[in-house]
Amino acid sequence: MNARYACFCQLGDLSGSAEFLRQTRHLLHSKPELSFHELETSELVATLLTEWGYRVTRNVGGLGVVGTLQVGEGRRSVAVRADMDALPIVEETGKPHASRVPGAMHACGHDGHTTMLLGAAQQLAKTRNFSGTVHLVFQPAEEAGQDSGAQRMIADGLFERFPCDAIFGLHNHPGVPAGTFLFGAGPFMSASDTAKITIRGKGGHAARPHLSVDPVMIAGSLIMALQTVVSRNIDPTQTAIVTIGTVHAGIAANVIPDSATMELSIRSFDPDVRARLEARITGLVKSHVEGYGGAVEIDYQRGYPVVVNSAAETGFALGVARELVGEDKVVAPFGPVTGSEDFGFYLQHKPGCFLRLGNGVDSPMLHNPRYDFDDANLTVGAAFWTRLVERFLAEAPATG
Repeated sequence: MNARYACFCQLGDLSGSAEFLRQTRHLLHSKPELSFHELETSELVATLLTEWGYRVTRNVGGLGVVGTLQVGEGRRSVAVRADMDALPIVEETGKPHASRVPGAMHACGHDGHTTMLLGAAQQLAKTRNFSGTVHLVFQPAEEAGQDSGAQRMIADGLFERFPCDAIFGLHNHPGVPAGTFLFGAGPFMSASDTAKITIRGKGGHAARPHLSVDPVMIAGSLIMALQTVVSRNIDPTQTAIVTIGTVHAGIAANVIPDSATMELSIRSFDPDVRARLEARITGLVKSHVEGYGGAVEIDYQRGYPVVVNSAAETGFALGVARELVGEDKVVAPFGPVTGSEDFGFYLQHKPGCFLRLGNGVDSPMLHNPRYDFDDANLTVGAAFWTRLVERFLAEAPATG
């Protein structure tokens, strides 16, 4: 075995102890890998799963890893997914386990997600307190936005090669006390689309603007106009968001540039609202820019779908959480959450539930350079996944 991982196999004998999970999470945090580059992370996952007796399948949809454990004669099967990738952010936590990779950090807690599922994997392999088959899905590239890890794993035959009756996953949630479970049936997290707008004007001297078509001025006016898309085109009882995340133009104060670019993030929960947003944004942008004498190119991309939790599986997972931590540490219903997740692609194929786990009231928000996953969640998350698998493979979720 690679010496890099030897200590973790030895620590694995501690059977899911807090110290093993903490050290595992800190290692992953210090060595973040961006989407589609999770080489060392997937190797660590595969190595540990192999040591614990799982049938390990590597390179599913790229760098995805699936660990399969079959116990007894039970015919039911369940899948649990954790994401592995980091973000292109410079870390500012100043912690001893901070990222050692320039320009990359685990600013969304995927190091914690992976570690919690590894903790469950270790415990399930040791106790084998179920009858059936569990598939542990360690997914790359959740942060990709387009052609994500979930899409690639599905395209690589995930559900055909690893059949399951349902699939479950979770994400940490800053602003809520650590160890608190958050559930919502139905539409739970939003669809996420993007639009890149390139405004073509006519560059010139800043002192002679009448001889130019100023794309910066057009972009400024368009920023305000785009705020009317939701307020004047979408039913107020529906949730929709249009955020302009980037604006780029020019290189000098005395030069009117030839072009300006803008990038938008668009969120919604309803298919009709999603389609209306696309139609209104593209129509408004085109007419607005042309009205100022410019030309425009719009690259509108559909991203992740709405995460739609099935009622039976959500109720089942909710019951497991209440049994584990008590009613006071469970919030249901919760949401909707306007963040997006490629877990929604899995739920288009299988019933299941995606839930949230509080990361602390004072935790910085996700995608923040000062964010860090709360280690207090590691044992409770591992225990939740362990109990969910054991219960699911012992009984069917109630219908309704």
